[in-house]
Amino acid sequence: MSAVLWPVTARIVAALNRANGIDASGADAPGHEVAQRLLKVTEEAGEAAAAYSGMTGQNPRKGTTHSRADVADELCDVIIAAAVALHSFTTAPIAVLEAKLHAAARRLHAPAGRGHHPALTSPGRESL
Repeated sequence: MSAVLWPVTARIVAALNRANGIDASGADAPGHEVAQRLLKVTEEAGEAAAAYSGMTGQNPRKGTTHSRADVADELCDVIIAAAVALHSFTTAPIAVLEAKLHAAARRLHAPAGRGHHPALTSPGRESL
């Protein structure tokens, strides 16, 4: 995990809180502010999907308009937006993400069967 992700996203959260008149803890953040931070994740995901469509030339009228680097750049925006939004739902975003990451990794090695998705246990699959 990036050593700079959490300090930088904490600074982004603090700047957003200051700009929107929210106290440093974020405890008094109005629902619409929290919603905007969550919606930003979906906005960025849409941009990543659009970049992928542009990379693959899916729109015949436009042709190939994006590169793999463009898709990677948009995916980074998704990660940043998600990390910023996560701060609105927990006071321990690092611990929450690390726990989720380890749980996903454990599922990769779980035996196939009831409650387990076959894609998670098949060798060579990247789906989580």
